[in-house]
Amino acid sequence: MLYTPPPRDPAAPPVRVNLLSDTQTRPTPAMREAMARAEVGDEQIGDDPTVNLLCERVADLLGKEAAVFMPSGTMCNVAATLVHCRPGDEILAHESAHLIAREGGAHAALGGFQITPLPGAEGQFSPDTLRKALHPRSRYQPPQTLLSVEQTANIGGGTIWKKGVLDEVVRIAKGAGLATHMDGARLLNACVATGISARDMAEGWDSAWIDFSKGLGAPIGGVLAGSRAFIDEVWRWKQRLGGSMRQAGICAAACVFALDHHVDRLAEDHANARALARGLSQIAGLKVQEPETNLVFFTPDGAGIPGDQMVAELRKRGVLLAMMDGRIRACTHLDVTAAMVEETVGHVREIVRGG
Repeated sequence: MLYTPPPRDPAAPPVRVNLLSDTQTRPTPAMREAMARAEVGDEQIGDDPTVNLLCERVADLLGKEAAVFMPSGTMCNVAATLVHCRPGDEILAHESAHLIAREGGAHAALGGFQITPLPGAEGQFSPDTLRKALHPRSRYQPPQTLLSVEQTANIGGGTIWKKGVLDEVVRIAKGAGLATHMDGARLLNACVATGISARDMAEGWDSAWIDFSKGLGAPIGGVLAGSRAFIDEVWRWKQRLGGSMRQAGICAAACVFALDHHVDRLAEDHANARALARGLSQIAGLKVQEPETNLVFFTPDGAGIPGDQMVAELRKRGVLLAMMDGRIRACTHLDVTAAMVEETVGHVREIVRGG
């Protein structure tokens, strides 16, 4: 099982340290104030000025012609594939990609698409792996229509696709006649960690999106960008999927605020992740993957403690995280402080020692 929810114990204490996901962030007081002041209109007919401002800013940020505000990142992926592909088409993506493992089979159920999983370490496939997966176009095989990557690679450990590799897989895909899609749920984490702009990261990708409800701290929403013709068709699917909204500027205002105030501070989350990994790696028996962004994966099996038991014991101490793909995942975000990281390491040490 890819994801195991944390155990629900009614006797457990309140959660003091929430490392479950960066989706657990709460709007800051200043963000709430921006939402309360938002100028709004009917988003469905293009009459919400705050939504329009957000879409213009994200389109510019990603170097695309247009963008559309969506309720969720999953809807960004689903709508994008529904535009890029036709029933029976084949999508190529890493075997641990969100659109394969975490979207409820929506691409098969709604689009009739086949997604071919590509292997590779740390959530990424190599250019050579992509080349080997391509096949000649014939009536015997599904048309290979779309290549998708996830930046950063969640299950891979929050790893960052290198710009050179992104450019190479785009070149290969375009040479084979495929469209390209970037699941950029944590794209800005990659940008902050590398110093490479979002525009440069998304260069060559026909569609790309960013999530505002993760490290950027907004309560809802993602923005998908691409050509004007592409976004026009995405809007058709947004309507069909029930994603068109009314006075959505209240939510979009949180995203605009996040762009202004919460991007650079992602570096703090990365620093806290490194501190957490460093502390955990000093505990005998723990195997810790060195983080590149804000995700820390580790296993305590070498200390004689199964991962699910460690998660349960931490929950009893007010620390919330979960098993993911057979490992424990801890995610730092704007509601996690350096002191919370230190506290978590202390609890893990006590559990390993049998305390």
